[in-house]
Amino acid sequence: MFENKQNRTELSSLGEFGLIHHIKQSVKLTQPGSLKGIGDDAAVIDNGPGRTVVTTDMLIEGVHFDLSFTPLKHLGYKAVVVNISDICAMNALPKQIVCGLAMSNRFSLEAVEELMEGINLACERYGVDLVGGDTCSTPGGLAISITAIGHAMEEDLVYRDQSAVNDLICVTGDLGAAYMGLQLLNREKKIFLENPSVQPDLQGFDYPLERQLKPEARLDIIQRFKTWYVKPTAMIDISDGLASDLMHLCKGSNTGCQIYEEKLPIDHLTRELGIELGLDPTVAALNGGEDYELLFTLPLSEFEKIKDRAEISIIGHMTDASFGYRFIDKQQNVHELKAQGWDAFRA
Repeated sequence: MFENKQNRTELSSLGEFGLIHHIKQSVKLTQPGSLKGIGDDAAVIDNGPGRTVVTTDMLIEGVHFDLSFTPLKHLGYKAVVVNISDICAMNALPKQIVCGLAMSNRFSLEAVEELMEGINLACERYGVDLVGGDTCSTPGGLAISITAIGHAMEEDLVYRDQSAVNDLICVTGDLGAAYMGLQLLNREKKIFLENPSVQPDLQGFDYPLERQLKPEARLDIIQRFKTWYVKPTAMIDISDGLASDLMHLCKGSNTGCQIYEEKLPIDHLTRELGIELGLDPTVAALNGGEDYELLFTLPLSEFEKIKDRAEISIIGHMTDASFGYRFIDKQQNVHELKAQGWDAFRA
């Protein structure tokens, strides 16, 4: 018996981030080199000159991906990218990865080779080395665990907890496309299952599909920060949805926030696909997740350095914590911003 059922607490009552917080309370760092533990995009370790940054993510079949429409090559690539994105969110540079694979006997050597082709392609694209890992069998399905290792000087690291009132809230790229791509794939899968003679209709929406199946980490922005002479006060990558991840910054920094619908960067194909699917692109941008763009804050004094950068959108500002989390729609109505993005243990 694992537990007394009379004293059982369901994980869904905590949610993913409540569970992480609960685990964190029982963990004590004892090594002098353990500078940052649970609670940010990556751990930080003092290994002499500079800092080692470590993060890990798992992708589980049936939870994070559907092999009926996800090519194994794309899956391998994405598994690496989602971890590199966490390294970037610390303002660090990725250097190595370690890969763990668990798979059932339904997967052949050729399937593993296809998966590895994607992993190796991502390593080449981002200049990282695959330096080890583990493989094991499982009764069913496929699971991929990637640990990414990066490096940064202490003065360059950016955490989630240093935002201040009036800091600008900024995002890279555009939002909501990955979610729209996933909804399109799910629609076409449903149609195919109902009538296998109908071929998927994906024409014209390559961009949202690529954002879902083959995302990219914003290593380019991390490299440009130095040339722009800019260092964020806090940063996180958008994996769970803009609203959820912005609240992580607010809670870490003890601030509130105010963002504006008209400022949200949404690609025209995302909007067009939203119309076709009957989905609100703004909702997708706020709560969709898997964009793997960077969400960061900057002092108001840095405005001139970034105001004309095509890669950056300023979507709002940090406020006093007493103001809460505010979303201003296009009609200037004020709404409470709620975290409705991905939660692994939500009921």
